Amino acid sequence: MARALLLFAAAVILGLGLFAWEGFNYRAPGPRDSEAVVLIPPGAGLAGIGDRLQAANVIKNSLLYQLGVRMRGQAALLKAGEYAIPARASMAEITALLISGRVVLHRLTAAEGLTSAMIVTLVKDDPVLAGDVGPVPPEGSLLPETYLFARGMTRSALLAKMKQAQTDFLDAHWAKRASGLPFQTKEQAIILASIVEKETAIASERRHIAAVFINRLKRGMKLQSDPTIIYGLTRGYPLGRAILQSEIDAPTPFNTYVIPALPPSPICNPGKDSILAVLNPIASDDLYFVADGHGGHVFAPTNAEHEKNVARWRKIRSERAKMP
Repeated sequence: MARALLLFAAAVILGLGLFAWEGFNYRAPGPRDSEAVVLIPPGAGLAGIGDRLQAANVIKNSLLYQLGVRMRGQAALLKAGEYAIPARASMAEITALLISGRVVLHRLTAAEGLTSAMIVTLVKDDPVLAGDVGPVPPEGSLLPETYLFARGMTRSALLAKMKQAQTDFLDAHWAKRASGLPFQTKEQAIILASIVEKETAIASERRHIAAVFINRLKRGMKLQSDPTIIYGLTRGYPLGRAILQSEIDAPTPFNTYVIPALPPSPICNPGKDSILAVLNPIASDDLYFVADGHGGHVFAPTNAEHEKNVARWRKIRSERAKMP
């Protein structure tokens, strides 16, 4: 009887020791001294997860990791995804990370002023996204932004996210637009915003340039925007040369030197600043603007003043052309 009690006591002590040893190892710092990115595919199972973690040297032993997870009843809680495992992370910390689903987020930046075809190319070329891009979204329907996404997100889903982002942004600001604007629809606002976007890269100028175009539309004047001509010729890609007089005179749907209104569609995807600029332009009587020679523009309410500004710009351009 005494021997049986001794054996039982020894077994209990051994069990407690093993339990303590397992707990110590489960919470001990991991072997890797640098961050590791580990991809856990869907359906990997606990054994597959353990093997991948061991192969990345973030744990020492896959079987011991599996035992620890099973003992804690957490096997069904682990989520697939791409994870950044911190240096020296313990098995307990790794398990908590896989349960949280805090996967690595990648980013894609669709810059302001890109056409829908250009953005589709960016999405198509991203190696982390999955699936086909599908048809090119309508021009001007995507919101330029930096988008975060997990590995495996489909290309079509990201484009849909960009489209919904623009819809949400425009809906949120449409009701707060200024009164008396010379357009009635959100689509027309995006068309004008796309022209503003291509006319200047200076955020502080956009509301002023929007005011010029709005003033011209109210007076029935042609917008006379060079970027609209270029879009009609190249669909938004750089022309690589000066616009020819014959192209200025050509009666095309996008030539705002000829048509007395907005073009039939946007000429790019405008950013938030340009959209807000056309919805709430500054108060101004200006009807003209031209480059100031320093990256911005100079504005004028009359053609006489505008011609002086144009002459000044031509002089600056001529002097620069003579420089070695």
